Amino acid sequence: MQFLLSWYNLKMQVSYKCDYALKVLLELALRRAGGVISSQELSKKLDIPLKFLEQVLADLRKGGFVESRRGNMGGYALVGQPAKIMLGKVLRHIDGPVEPIDCLNSGYKNCRDLESCAYKPVWARVNKAITDIIDNVSLEDIAHSVLTAREALNYSI
Repeated sequence: MQFLLSWYNLKMQVSYKCDYALKVLLELALRRAGGVISSQELSKKLDIPLKFLEQVLADLRKGGFVESRRGNMGGYALVGQPAKIMLGKVLRHIDGPVEPIDCLNSGYKNCRDLESCAYKPVWARVNKAITDIIDNVSLEDIAHSVLTAREALNYSI
C-alpha cells in the first residue's frame, strides 16, 4: 500500500497558511470573552511572521470567520459561535478541496480510467472518512480540548 500511495503521490497536506489560520481561530475562540486582539499581539503569541499573518487574517476576513475593528482598542475577533465553525469549512476556504485524489472532484475529466478505475471506490471511502471528521469537528471542540488539557496540567502541578 505504501508503494501505491507514493505512486499516486497522495497526501492530505494542510498548508502553512491553513495551519496558521486554524491557530488564529483557536486563539480567538479561547479569548472570546476577552474581546479583540491586535495582529501584532497575535504574531508574537503564535510566532507567525506579521506580514504572513496579515495575509492569513485577510483570507479569514474574506471567509467571514473574523472581523477587524479599527481604533485604539482595535484588533481581530471571531465572527459567530465557535460551535458553528467547522474545521472542514476553514480547510476548504484556505486550501481548497480536501479530496485525496483529483478524480473525486466533480468535473474532473483528465483520467482515461475515470469510469472503470478499480481504486476510485477506495479513494471515495478515504474521502468520506476525512470529511466525516473535518466536517464534524468544530472550533469549540478543539478549544474545549485545549482548555481541558490546560486544566489537567494546572491540576497536576
